[in-house]
Amino acid sequence: MVAETLGHRIASGEYPHGSRMPAERELAASLGIARNTLREALDLLSRKGLITRRAGAGSYVADPGTWDEAAPIAAATGPLHLQVMRGILEPEMIRLALIHMPPSAIDQLNEIVQRMEAAIDPARFARLEEEFRLKLAEGTGNPLLLACYGLLVKAGRQRHRAGLQRRRLTPENIVRLRADYAALVGAISDRDIARALDLVQQGLMDEQRQLMQED
Repeated sequence: MVAETLGHRIASGEYPHGSRMPAERELAASLGIARNTLREALDLLSRKGLITRRAGAGSYVADPGTWDEAAPIAAATGPLHLQVMRGILEPEMIRLALIHMPPSAIDQLNEIVQRMEAAIDPARFARLEEEFRLKLAEGTGNPLLLACYGLLVKAGRQRHRAGLQRRRLTPENIVRLRADYAALVGAISDRDIARALDLVQQGLMDEQRQLMQED
């Protein structure tokens, strides 16, 4: 959360590129956190390329030209932000995919679901979920929507979400999700928009409930 707050300040221009960030003591006091917690957040921002840390000189906001294009957005994105954007994009994504996806692309979705059957590790299953959703985004035939959804996926790969994913992807939930993804492929194959939308929206609501329980 600290890295997210600082990332938002960088993305908004509160800390302009090339500027020296406030001293650690000052920054920790303003955020109401311990300095070791602040240092962990600064280390994360440094790994993302948003800042450079100079021994004895402090932390400086990196030139945007050196950033991963998604890094400042990802750093400022929280779990609820992701859920809001998924709720906006995914229903329209599924509607367009049902209209435009050729049978060969639907076969590829089915192949991903088959690989989910062997995925026990939560991180592996989460990656297959990403692959499935990106394939749907590709199936819309809209390159701008695909690019937007790709950015959303990158924002969802922040390290702090690993714990959330492990709690969401319990063995019991993985079994249920496999069945849900198989049902979604079936609805897509049948070009059943109402059924597909219902499955997508139900999945989003389930994740929203889990997220609120975590909070």
